[in-house]
Amino acid sequence: MFSKDKEKLKQQILLKGNIPKHVAIIMDGNGRWAKKRGLPRIAGHKKGIDSVREIVRLCPELGIEILTLYTFSVENWNRPKREIFALMGLLLNTIRKEIDELVKNNVKVNTLGILSDLPAGARKGMEEAMERTKNNTGLILNLALSYSSRVEIVEMIKRIAKKVKNNEVGINDINERFVSENLYTAGFKDPDLMIRTSGVFRVSNFLLWQLAYTEIYITDVLWPDFRADEFYKAILDYQNRERRFGMVSEQISKISNIRNPVSF
Repeated sequence: MFSKDKEKLKQQILLKGNIPKHVAIIMDGNGRWAKKRGLPRIAGHKKGIDSVREIVRLCPELGIEILTLYTFSVENWNRPKREIFALMGLLLNTIRKEIDELVKNNVKVNTLGILSDLPAGARKGMEEAMERTKNNTGLILNLALSYSSRVEIVEMIKRIAKKVKNNEVGINDINERFVSENLYTAGFKDPDLMIRTSGVFRVSNFLLWQLAYTEIYITDVLWPDFRADEFYKAILDYQNRERRFGMVSEQISKISNIRNPVSF
């Protein structure tokens, strides 16, 4: 049940307008949340699922169309094997537990990254989730799994180089739009807002191309504690910013419906 304060924040957001269409989140701080409580790290990851569930529910209520969550990076494979095993099991159990609710709520599940890196069970679970939700028309939920923005960019370069080699495209055909169309996020607008929890000021190899003009919001709140009130604060902060895209304030005031120059 929402408190009156949370409901007031929600109504303030809806009244103000200018709500981001694409929100990306680096869900940081699960391990530290558990450590502060003398619990194993996996307990923090389990608690963090409650935050995911709540934010996924809130996005459609606010009119947010795309939610991209940094779920597991390529670098995370270097963590202790026991933790990786537990995380992959948690991923599989969670997607199986939540899939019916996602279908019911018209959420479309998508993945960014190298899905083939995942263990067979987790990979199959994600493939089944994408298949079951492929025709949904509501919130697009992007889960970045075994994701690395540098790998994404390298793969994009290889893909384009192959097309040039095969005379499918010419050098002069390569522009920002063409690059975007050859990334994992092809077909999605760039994030309007990127949120990072736990107070860390870095992007950690996340959407390096796509974040070029994204507004960034950093909060000290650890991910398991990031719920509706904190999400609303981030959206309100975004609404109070002026996105200039290289222009000056006077120009922006004359333009209604400005489009991000790197979103297609």
